[in-house]
Amino acid sequence: MFNFFSKKKGSRTDFSFLGTDLHSHLIPGIDDGAQTLEDSLTLIKGLQDLGYNKIITTPHVMIDMYPNKRTDILQRLEELKKALSKANIHIQIEAAAEYMLDDGFDDLIDNQEFLTFGRNYVLFETSMISRHPGLEDYVFKMRTKGYTPLLAHPERYVYMKDDFSKYERLRDMGCLFQLNILSLIGYYGAASRKIAIQLLKERMVDFLGTDLHHERHLEKLQTVLDNNKVNLLLSDYEFMNGSL
Repeated sequence: MFNFFSKKKGSRTDFSFLGTDLHSHLIPGIDDGAQTLEDSLTLIKGLQDLGYNKIITTPHVMIDMYPNKRTDILQRLEELKKALSKANIHIQIEAAAEYMLDDGFDDLIDNQEFLTFGRNYVLFETSMISRHPGLEDYVFKMRTKGYTPLLAHPERYVYMKDDFSKYERLRDMGCLFQLNILSLIGYYGAASRKIAIQLLKERMVDFLGTDLHHERHLEKLQTVLDNNKVNLLLSDYEFMNGSL
Protein backbone atom coordinates (compact mmCIF):
# COMPACT_ATOMS: atom_id res chain seq x y z
CA MET A 1 0.00 0.00 0.00
CA PHE A 2 1.25 3.44 -0.87
CA ASN A 3 1.95 5.79 2.02
CA PHE A 4 -0.23 8.89 2.21
CA PHE A 5 0.18 11.86 4.49
CA SER A 6 -2.02 11.94 7.57
CA LYS A 7 -5.55 13.15 6.87
CA LYS A 8 -8.34 14.78 8.80
CA LYS A 9 -11.01 12.54 10.23
CA GLY A 10 -13.36 11.32 7.50
CA SER A 11 -10.97 11.95 4.64
CA ARG A 12 -9.94 9.28 2.13
CA THR A 13 -6.61 7.50 2.51
CA ASP A 14 -6.83 5.38 -0.65
CA PHE A 15 -9.33 4.62 -3.41
CA SER A 16 -11.05 1.72 -1.71
CA PHE A 17 -14.09 3.99 -1.25
CA LEU A 18 -14.63 3.63 -5.02
CA GLY A 19 -13.87 -0.09 -5.21
CA THR A 20 -14.18 -0.25 -9.00
CA ASP A 21 -12.32 1.66 -11.68
CA LEU A 22 -14.36 1.84 -14.89
CA HIS A 23 -12.04 3.70 -17.26
CA SER A 24 -8.54 2.50 -18.13
CA HIS A 25 -6.41 1.27 -21.00
CA LEU A 26 -4.75 -1.88 -19.69
CA ILE A 27 -5.02 -4.50 -22.43
CA PRO A 28 -1.54 -4.55 -23.97
CA GLY A 29 -0.87 -3.31 -27.48
CA ILE A 30 -4.46 -2.55 -28.38
CA ASP A 31 -4.49 1.26 -28.11
CA ASP A 32 -2.42 4.09 -26.60
CA GLY A 33 -2.40 2.54 -23.14
CA ALA A 34 -0.30 -0.38 -21.92
CA GLN A 35 1.99 -1.52 -24.72
CA THR A 36 3.37 -4.74 -23.25
CA LEU A 37 2.07 -7.42 -20.93
CA GLU A 38 4.60 -6.25 -18.36
CA ASP A 39 3.09 -2.75 -18.58
CA SER A 40 -0.37 -4.19 -17.97
CA LEU A 41 0.68 -6.17 -14.92
CA THR A 42 2.52 -3.18 -13.41
CA LEU A 43 -0.47 -0.87 -13.85
CA ILE A 44 -3.02 -3.36 -12.57
CA LYS A 45 -0.92 -4.14 -9.50
CA GLY A 46 -0.60 -0.38 -8.96
CA LEU A 47 -4.38 0.05 -9.00
CA GLN A 48 -4.76 -2.81 -6.57
CA ASP A 49 -2.22 -1.22 -4.23
CA LEU A 50 -4.21 2.03 -4.40
CA GLY A 51 -7.26 0.24 -3.00
CA TYR A 52 -9.21 -0.87 -6.08
CA ASN A 53 -10.68 -4.37 -5.99
CA LYS A 54 -12.27 -4.44 -9.45
CA ILE A 55 -11.27 -3.06 -12.84
CA ILE A 56 -13.40 -2.54 -15.93
CA THR A 57 -10.80 -1.73 -18.55
CA THR A 58 -11.94 0.22 -21.60
CA PRO A 59 -9.75 0.17 -24.72
CA HIS A 60 -10.37 2.85 -27.31
CA VAL A 61 -12.62 2.07 -30.25
CA MET A 62 -11.96 4.55 -33.06
CA ILE A 63 -12.76 3.63 -36.65
CA ASP A 64 -9.60 5.21 -38.10
CA MET A 65 -7.04 4.70 -35.34
CA TYR A 66 -8.09 1.84 -33.04
CA PRO A 67 -10.75 -0.21 -34.87
CA ASN A 68 -10.98 -2.75 -32.06
CA LYS A 69 -13.74 -5.31 -32.36
CA ARG A 70 -15.80 -6.71 -29.50
CA THR A 71 -14.50 -10.25 -30.04
CA ASP A 72 -10.88 -9.13 -30.20
CA ILE A 73 -11.16 -7.16 -26.96
CA LEU A 74 -12.71 -10.10 -25.12
CA GLN A 75 -10.08 -12.50 -26.44
CA ARG A 76 -7.26 -10.23 -25.34
CA LEU A 77 -8.94 -9.87 -21.95
CA GLU A 78 -8.83 -13.62 -21.44
CA GLU A 79 -5.12 -13.64 -22.28
CA LEU A 80 -4.56 -10.87 -19.73
CA LYS A 81 -6.49 -12.77 -17.07
CA LYS A 82 -4.26 -15.80 -17.55
CA ALA A 83 -1.16 -13.63 -17.21
CA LEU A 84 -2.52 -12.06 -14.03
CA SER A 85 -3.17 -15.47 -12.53
CA LYS A 86 0.32 -16.63 -13.46
CA ALA A 87 1.79 -13.49 -11.85
CA ASN A 88 -0.26 -14.15 -8.68
CA ILE A 89 -2.18 -10.87 -9.05
CA HIS A 90 -5.73 -11.56 -7.90
CA ILE A 91 -8.19 -8.84 -8.85
CA GLN A 92 -11.52 -8.92 -10.65
CA ILE A 93 -11.13 -7.56 -14.17
CA GLU A 94 -13.64 -7.11 -16.98
CA ALA A 95 -13.59 -5.26 -20.28
CA ALA A 96 -15.89 -2.76 -21.96
CA ALA A 97 -14.66 0.00 -24.30
CA GLU A 98 -14.36 3.75 -24.72
CA TYR A 99 -16.17 4.56 -27.96
CA MET A 100 -15.35 7.58 -30.06
CA LEU A 101 -18.33 9.37 -31.55
CA ASP A 102 -17.22 8.90 -35.16
CA ASP A 103 -18.40 7.46 -38.48
CA GLY A 104 -18.55 3.96 -37.05
CA PHE A 105 -20.86 4.81 -34.18
CA ASP A 106 -24.14 4.28 -36.05
CA ASP A 107 -23.20 0.71 -36.95
CA LEU A 108 -22.32 -0.03 -33.34
CA ILE A 109 -25.74 1.14 -32.19
CA ASP A 110 -27.73 -0.51 -34.99
CA ASN A 111 -25.91 -3.84 -34.70
CA GLN A 112 -25.81 -3.79 -30.88
CA GLU A 113 -22.05 -4.27 -30.90
CA PHE A 114 -21.27 -2.22 -27.81
CA LEU A 115 -19.33 -3.72 -24.93
CA THR A 116 -21.30 -2.35 -22.01
CA PHE A 117 -21.06 -2.67 -18.24
CA GLY A 118 -23.25 -2.08 -15.22
CA ARG A 119 -26.75 -0.97 -16.20
CA ASN A 120 -26.00 -1.20 -19.92
CA TYR A 121 -23.64 1.78 -19.70
CA VAL A 122 -21.88 2.83 -22.91
CA LEU A 123 -18.72 4.80 -22.18
CA PHE A 124 -18.17 7.24 -25.04
CA GLU A 125 -16.09 10.27 -25.92
CA THR A 126 -16.00 12.96 -28.58
CA SER A 127 -13.33 15.14 -30.14
CA MET A 128 -11.68 17.24 -27.45
CA ILE A 129 -11.82 20.35 -29.62
CA SER A 130 -15.04 20.44 -31.61
CA ARG A 131 -18.59 19.46 -30.77
CA HIS A 132 -19.98 16.59 -32.82
CA PRO A 133 -23.08 17.92 -34.60
CA GLY A 134 -24.99 14.78 -33.71
CA LEU A 135 -24.00 14.59 -30.04
CA GLU A 136 -27.48 15.06 -28.60
CA ASP A 137 -29.04 12.88 -31.32
CA TYR A 138 -26.70 10.02 -30.40
CA VAL A 139 -27.46 10.41 -26.70
CA PHE A 140 -31.17 10.17 -27.55
CA LYS A 141 -30.62 7.19 -29.86
CA MET A 142 -28.63 5.30 -27.25
CA ARG A 143 -31.40 5.85 -24.74
CA THR A 144 -34.10 4.63 -27.14
CA LYS A 145 -32.05 1.48 -27.82
CA GLY A 146 -31.91 0.68 -24.12
CA TYR A 147 -28.37 1.90 -23.44
CA THR A 148 -27.32 4.36 -20.77
CA PRO A 149 -24.91 6.90 -22.31
CA LEU A 150 -21.93 7.70 -20.08
CA LEU A 151 -19.74 10.56 -21.26
CA ALA A 152 -16.05 10.09 -20.47
CA HIS A 153 -14.17 13.03 -18.94
CA PRO A 154 -16.70 15.80 -19.74
CA GLU A 155 -14.44 18.33 -18.04
CA ARG A 156 -11.85 18.00 -20.81
CA TYR A 157 -13.92 19.09 -23.82
CA VAL A 158 -12.87 22.54 -24.97
CA TYR A 159 -16.16 23.21 -26.75
CA MET A 160 -18.17 22.84 -23.53
CA LYS A 161 -16.07 24.73 -21.00
CA ASP A 162 -17.43 28.22 -21.65
CA ASP A 163 -21.10 27.30 -21.45
CA PHE A 164 -22.09 25.23 -18.43
CA SER A 165 -25.65 24.88 -19.76
CA LYS A 166 -24.27 22.37 -22.28
CA TYR A 167 -23.52 20.00 -19.40
CA GLU A 168 -26.95 20.61 -17.92
CA ARG A 169 -28.60 19.88 -21.26
CA LEU A 170 -26.88 16.50 -21.58
CA ARG A 171 -27.78 15.62 -18.01
CA ASP A 172 -31.41 16.49 -18.67
CA MET A 173 -31.34 14.09 -21.63
CA GLY A 174 -30.21 11.23 -19.38
CA CYS A 175 -26.50 11.27 -20.13
CA LEU A 176 -24.31 10.34 -17.16
CA PHE A 177 -20.83 11.77 -16.50
CA GLN A 178 -17.54 10.06 -15.65
CA LEU A 179 -14.93 12.44 -14.29
CA ASN A 180 -11.19 11.77 -14.56
CA ILE A 181 -9.62 11.77 -11.10
CA LEU A 182 -6.45 13.49 -12.32
CA SER A 183 -8.47 16.46 -13.57
CA LEU A 184 -8.95 17.42 -9.92
CA ILE A 185 -5.24 18.19 -9.50
CA GLY A 186 -4.88 20.05 -12.79
CA TYR A 187 -3.19 17.25 -14.73
CA TYR A 188 -5.07 18.23 -17.91
CA GLY A 189 -4.82 21.96 -17.27
CA ALA A 190 -6.41 24.63 -15.10
CA ALA A 191 -9.57 24.95 -17.20
CA SER A 192 -10.36 21.22 -16.92
CA ARG A 193 -9.71 21.36 -13.18
CA LYS A 194 -12.11 24.29 -12.77
CA ILE A 195 -14.90 22.50 -14.62
CA ALA A 196 -14.24 19.24 -12.76
CA ILE A 197 -14.65 20.96 -9.41
CA GLN A 198 -17.78 22.78 -10.59
CA LEU A 199 -19.32 19.52 -11.79
CA LEU A 200 -18.67 17.98 -8.39
CA LYS A 201 -20.09 20.95 -6.53
CA GLU A 202 -23.21 20.83 -8.72
CA ARG A 203 -23.57 17.10 -7.96
CA MET A 204 -23.37 16.24 -11.67
CA VAL A 205 -20.70 13.52 -11.49
CA ASP A 206 -21.81 9.89 -11.46
CA PHE A 207 -18.51 8.01 -11.65
CA LEU A 208 -14.82 8.67 -11.04
CA GLY A 209 -12.33 7.00 -13.37
CA THR A 210 -8.56 6.84 -13.54
CA ASP A 211 -8.27 6.85 -17.36
CA LEU A 212 -5.03 5.04 -16.61
CA HIS A 213 -2.67 4.70 -19.60
CA HIS A 214 0.85 4.50 -18.17
CA GLU A 215 3.00 4.73 -15.05
CA ARG A 216 3.03 8.54 -15.07
CA HIS A 217 -0.71 8.46 -14.47
CA LEU A 218 -0.22 5.92 -11.71
CA GLU A 219 2.35 8.13 -9.99
CA LYS A 220 0.02 11.13 -10.12
CA LEU A 221 -2.88 9.12 -8.72
CA GLN A 222 -0.80 8.51 -5.61
CA THR A 223 -0.75 12.26 -4.92
CA VAL A 224 -4.45 13.05 -5.38
CA LEU A 225 -5.57 12.29 -1.85
CA ASP A 226 -2.70 14.32 -0.42
CA ASN A 227 -4.48 17.42 -1.70
CA ASN A 228 -6.68 18.46 1.22
CA LYS A 229 -9.16 20.45 -0.90
CA VAL A 230 -9.63 17.57 -3.30
CA ASN A 231 -9.89 15.10 -0.45
CA LEU A 232 -12.63 17.19 1.14
CA LEU A 233 -14.61 17.22 -2.11
CA LEU A 234 -14.31 13.46 -2.46
CA SER A 235 -15.18 12.79 1.16
CA ASP A 236 -18.45 14.68 0.74
CA TYR A 237 -19.62 12.80 -2.35
CA GLU A 238 -21.17 9.41 -3.03
CA PHE A 239 -20.14 8.01 -6.41
CA MET A 240 -21.79 5.15 -8.30
CA ASN A 241 -18.58 3.12 -8.75
CA GLY A 242 -19.64 0.81 -5.94
CA SER A 243 -22.71 -0.27 -7.92
CA LEU A 244 -20.59 -1.92 -10.62
